[in-house]
Amino acid sequence: MFTISTEASFDAAHFLKGYNGKCHNLHGHRWRVVVFAQKEQLCEDEQNRGMVFDFSELKDVLKAMADDLDHSLIYETGSLKEKTVEALKEEDFRMNEVPFRPTAENFSKYFYDEITAKGYDVRRVDVYETPNNCASYEA
Repeated sequence: MFTISTEASFDAAHFLKGYNGKCHNLHGHRWRVVVFAQKEQLCEDEQNRGMVFDFSELKDVLKAMADDLDHSLIYETGSLKEKTVEALKEEDFRMNEVPFRPTAENFSKYFYDEITAKGYDVRRVDVYETPNNCASYEA
């Protein structure tokens, strides 16, 4: 099995509603996402001969996802009062609502699913919310 990896990062805020600890409060991270893609056989077409995938294409997919989350408040559906969401939007804050608790674990599956849906055979996704804390997802 051949494997390649690429990574991207983004800065974003989040909070964990219902969590009993510091992460209940709004705070930010420099999130780092590392995607590992794989193939049994290397490409044979002239353009990509000898490659798993074109690094630049995989990198562009990941970068677009990271850019979408960059410098935003990521929040779980239903975790903020509607009037709070409205007030933040009135202030023109970038906000990303997600249908899951915004943990590194859930983000690793989110990136895995989204990139797999774009036709890549993803082996694993690592999401670092700090340089020393990483969560991974692999099917």
